[in-house]
Amino acid sequence: MDRKKELKEQYKMMKPDMGIFMIKSKFKNKCYIESTKNLKGTINSTEFRLKFGSYPNSELQKEWNEYGKDGFTIEILEKLEYDKDEAKTDYSEELEILEMEWKEKLLKQGMEFYSK
Repeated sequence: MDRKKELKEQYKMMKPDMGIFMIKSKFKNKCYIESTKNLKGTINSTEFRLKFGSYPNSELQKEWNEYGKDGFTIEILEKLEYDKDEAKTDYSEELEILEMEWKEKLLKQGMEFYSK
């Protein structure tokens, strides 16, 4: 029983990768970007919702339905490192800034966005 409790504590201490990812159309110069505190979990959830037609971004969902998964690439644009200060737990502001910076970079490259 102690081992189970120990494993639960270890799981709670794990820090998932956080950062920003992009879903990019292979047919159009268009993408969707999102910042998240859990890259792997959010990407998996996004793919699942798109696959089953329940993604809230109707424009992206429509094109996903039309082209399928093979019509898009999903990539991590940048990971945000955790602070050395273990007390810090809220990275919302940093993620928001990171997303704004990436939107600016991609706009300068002529990329269009699926609206949120």
